[in-house]
Amino acid sequence: MDSTVFIVRSIIIFVIFGITLLIATYSTYAERKVAAFLQDRLGPNRAGPFGIWQPLADAVKMFTKEEFIPAQANKWLFIAGPCFAMLTALMASAVIPFGDTVQYEGQFIAVQGIDINIGILWIFGIVSLGVYGVMIGGWASNNKFSLLGAIRAASQNISYELAMGLSIIAILMMSGSLSLRDMVNQQATPFLGVSGLNWNIFYQPVGFIIFLTCAFAECNRTPFDLPECETELVGGYHTEYSSMKLGFYLFAEYINMFVSSAVISALYFGGFNFPGQAWVASLLPAGALGHNLLTSIGVVVFFGKIFFFIFFYMWVRWTLPRFRYDQLMNLGWKTLIPLAILNIVVTGAGLLFDFKPATWLIVIFVVVLAVISAAQPRKTMRPQQSTV
Repeated sequence: MDSTVFIVRSIIIFVIFGITLLIATYSTYAERKVAAFLQDRLGPNRAGPFGIWQPLADAVKMFTKEEFIPAQANKWLFIAGPCFAMLTALMASAVIPFGDTVQYEGQFIAVQGIDINIGILWIFGIVSLGVYGVMIGGWASNNKFSLLGAIRAASQNISYELAMGLSIIAILMMSGSLSLRDMVNQQATPFLGVSGLNWNIFYQPVGFIIFLTCAFAECNRTPFDLPECETELVGGYHTEYSSMKLGFYLFAEYINMFVSSAVISALYFGGFNFPGQAWVASLLPAGALGHNLLTSIGVVVFFGKIFFFIFFYMWVRWTLPRFRYDQLMNLGWKTLIPLAILNIVVTGAGLLFDFKPATWLIVIFVVVLAVISAAQPRKTMRPQQSTV
């Protein structure tokens, strides 16, 4: 690798790192604004125009609050917990292809931190490690509510990582690669005559629903926020935390939201590909300028998809109530995992008989069952007559 490629790639890595932090910072502002809109309120409107400086005010508050470590806590693990959660959250975005390539001095450089051929395994490995930050913090706090929250987080992540991994297997069977860039590039082909629209969502609707549901659970977002359920566990695994250590836990959650939204967009919605991109490319000038302009448009489109899913996370949080813990486990083990296995079998059959949209048969079957169930008359319980 010559010095020019190294410098350009270093700039791309630092820009991705900075954008990740910036989006996570302003996701807190967006969350409060979305909540205000859904609840017919104004939301933050004091710190700067439209309250846009509110995240900076929150950061100053977090940095200047009193540091507190419980007397009986394990000090080093208590500090290491939020640091580990933040570290793993930031590492996950390294392999996500945010754009095609940048042409500079005749060389094509991928808009990606690390272009490796096992990108999806990297993300799963790092995300699996993220639960240790929660577990370490909950156990080191020497608090029963924190410990219960940590145990909940561990069992929840294990349960939903299984279904998430099984949902990804169907995509791997179709793409034949573990590289996220290869998966995105395969979705650039025409669909119904429209270039850049051959998205996996048209072939894997069941896998998408399973993956999206598991992403909510992995990010500990409502209705899967049982590890920090304030009605039962005070504050869950971060009950004893204050100052910036608490901020790290909250910040890691928003970074995980950003990363999961990016992965969903890359796997199922074409990543940086967009409808009509071949036509747009024909309108741009030839050479490096046109190529780089098309890459820039793709990056903007990709971030538009990411922002939509971040908004969806927030929309669901302020719309649905929290599950009970038994409902959470039943959904993971009794519904999502069997459905993901069925999705793999149907996908394999579809590839065998060269019919890629085979999983739509599962959707049709479930819809028919739902209609039949809704059409059946409900049994009404007659009140028993008192014999007294």
